[in-house]
Amino acid sequence: MKFIIAILIFSIIILFHELGHFLLAKKSGIRVNEFCLGLGPTLFGVQKGETFYSIKLLPFGGACMMEGEDGDSDDAGAFGHKSVGARISVVAAGPVFNFIMAFFLAFILISCIGIDVPVLSGVMEGYSAEAAGMQEGDVIVRLNHKPIHFYREVSMYTYFHAGEPLQVTYLRDGERYTADIEPTYDEESGRYLLGITNNYAREKVGVLTGLKYSVYEVKYWIWSTLQSLKMLVTGQVSANELSGPVGIVKSIGDTYDASVRDGYFYVFLNMLNFSILLSANLGVMNLLPLPALDGGRLVFLIVEAVRRRKIDPEKEGMVHFVGIMILMGLMVLVMFNDIRKLFI
Repeated sequence: MKFIIAILIFSIIILFHELGHFLLAKKSGIRVNEFCLGLGPTLFGVQKGETFYSIKLLPFGGACMMEGEDGDSDDAGAFGHKSVGARISVVAAGPVFNFIMAFFLAFILISCIGIDVPVLSGVMEGYSAEAAGMQEGDVIVRLNHKPIHFYREVSMYTYFHAGEPLQVTYLRDGERYTADIEPTYDEESGRYLLGITNNYAREKVGVLTGLKYSVYEVKYWIWSTLQSLKMLVTGQVSANELSGPVGIVKSIGDTYDASVRDGYFYVFLNMLNFSILLSANLGVMNLLPLPALDGGRLVFLIVEAVRRRKIDPEKEGMVHFVGIMILMGLMVLVMFNDIRKLFI
């Protein structure tokens, strides 16, 4: 059951991403030759109008294949015959739809359980927060220059900026205060701690506030993804810690097993949270300026808009082809690493 749920989550997120490309392509008059879910050989499909709708063997991935997308075409509905603005909107639509999906899922989650407010339930003796005068009931609103809306942002910020001195801005009885805190390394947890505690209490909010915090939720996951990529590039985390579809399916399965003991409502909430994370993550990853990704295609289109002259489609296609080969190789390595971890 848990693996079916994991595949469904993947499929829905990818389908929504490709739906963004598809809808904007149709709106721009671009011919879509095939709209598929999955990769590899076609299991079954149906031709409807100019588009072949299909489901592939491997459930990880999908595509909206447009006429003339990776080469030249004489078809009036070819991708390359449309204005650069139209093409930019089509390419950007996939990641944007992922962020839209994450927003609506976040609103459902927040409507169900509220938000984890960044309110202190206490301070720990001997730590910098106590020495700085912070108290139970203080509401953290900023760490250095980063606004804080959820308590987990505090934990995540200290993880990404381990050991760095912090200026904490907090509210007490409606007044704003600041405290300079030096995190202390804790041997037991292996992390730097500020010396503050929080009971992870959640606060119910109204519809309008829920919509606002849904935006904050998506921003939180986008920021977390970018910070994780930064740590990977700077060597602060190993490439062995990367997870692909196999690793993510395992994580979803482990979360399902841990949640099902508490009831299916908690399964629903945790799967919803996973879906928000994955949808926002897919949006960010696809916007990276790498060949074959949406971000790489956007780079070529922006260059074209600035130069007011098209780049040779064959040369661009070759760059994207090389990018696809590299990405496929990376996917194989990540999948191998995920499978290896299953037996460790």
